[in-house]
Amino acid sequence: MKSNMDDELSLEKIDDYNNKESKQKRNTVRLVVIFCLLVGAVLAYMKYNSQVDDYVGTKDAPGINTSKK
Repeated sequence: MKSNMDDELSLEKIDDYNNKESKQKRNTVRLVVIFCLLVGAVLAYMKYNSQVDDYVGTKDAPGINTSKK
């Protein structure tokens, strides 16, 4: 009769546990992390530089006067 403990999942049975992952998997994880950081940096740069100026007018034509008289 086989023990139930042999059928239980454990971390030691996982191939990637305790720094036993393959070099290819480690490099893939690094590339995904770097890619996500780069995409985040590009999106942050685009958001920072896409703020619009709400002022409508010039020195000659100052725009709409919103103050009450």
